[in-house]
Amino acid sequence: MATGVAHNGEVELAYETFGSPGGEPLLLIMGLGLQMLWWPDGLCRALADRGFAVTRFDNRDFGLSTHFCAAGTPRTWRMLRPGSALPYQMTDLADDAAAVMDAQGWAGAHVFGVSLGGYIAQLLALRHGPRVRSLTSAMSWPDPRLINRPSPRALLAILRGAPDTPEGTEEKMVRIYRAIATPRYGVDEPWVRSVARACWERDHDPGNGARQAVVSRTGEDLRPALAGLRLPAVVLHGDRDRLVPRAAGRATAEAIPGARFVEYPGMGHYLPEPLWPAIVEELCSVTGIASETMRG
Repeated sequence: MATGVAHNGEVELAYETFGSPGGEPLLLIMGLGLQMLWWPDGLCRALADRGFAVTRFDNRDFGLSTHFCAAGTPRTWRMLRPGSALPYQMTDLADDAAAVMDAQGWAGAHVFGVSLGGYIAQLLALRHGPRVRSLTSAMSWPDPRLINRPSPRALLAILRGAPDTPEGTEEKMVRIYRAIATPRYGVDEPWVRSVARACWERDHDPGNGARQAVVSRTGEDLRPALAGLRLPAVVLHGDRDRLVPRAAGRATAEAIPGARFVEYPGMGHYLPEPLWPAIVEELCSVTGIASETMRG
């Protein structure tokens, strides 16, 4: 694994790579309030083993990328008042992803985004269309208004406070994963604790999650524009997602001409390890890389 820093103007974006630099370019975009480490190393390696040059990165305001601490910790209702200034826009997040591609020397790449990262991936395809070779959007939406009713249990787990300590961060993330997981796949708690602690050591900015959450709610309905995309696309969703309803994922697939909708029974709002082989096969299919069966 190699590391680097991309630049979008004055904003620095930390990234990590897996696999051969000569592989098929694949950019991974993480979701709301999470650092790139929440892309499991095992999934990244599995993708690299199939011929992808994989890059994951910290969205602005998270991890080792540039933070906007001067904006403070917003109270959502105030930040959303007409005329209120936001620390950045959703379009900035999409342009950051393009900057990471630039840092790799990629003229184009396949893009895989989860949750808010899926929305950013869609926006990236709209703003930098010729550079996005294929689009995979997982557990996501084309319009923030489609996710207004997450389950009370999941919402409480996310909003409930925790001490700004390694131990507090571990407990909070375990609580969140328990709320968004399902009995069929459960939670790998040692992995969650390990990643949560590593993330705290890289960044424990108490206001960045609220800032990004406010910005995310200002996103536009992308469906009219998505209808003009002409690229291979697949939309992945779990039928037990407590944060983002299946209807939001279906809306994404229906908006993009020719996109496939793949639903995983028993999957919640995360990518459980038992499903990694199936997810990797979907990535191989949409990107045109030969499947394991064809290789055999």
